[in-house]
Amino acid sequence: MRILADLDKRQIDALAEIAASNKVSRAALLREAVDDLIAKKRRAGMEEAFGLWKDKVPYADGLEMQEALRSEWEGR
Repeated sequence: MRILADLDKRQIDALAEIAASNKVSRAALLREAVDDLIAKKRRAGMEEAFGLWKDKVPYADGLEMQEALRSEWEGR
């Protein structure tokens, strides 16, 4: 699929230089850059969520937490 993106002359010149030195097309470099950005953003989301409850859950392990939460259910 094609997209239209506005890049300035400095960006185009740098892409052309990198493409020539790596013997790949500018389009290949742009695809690689987009893949890198996607991976970076996904990692950032996971890193933000990792340990989210570490200071909020005073349980020794998952089973203890599960039992405590289920004990709050009506009828138990």
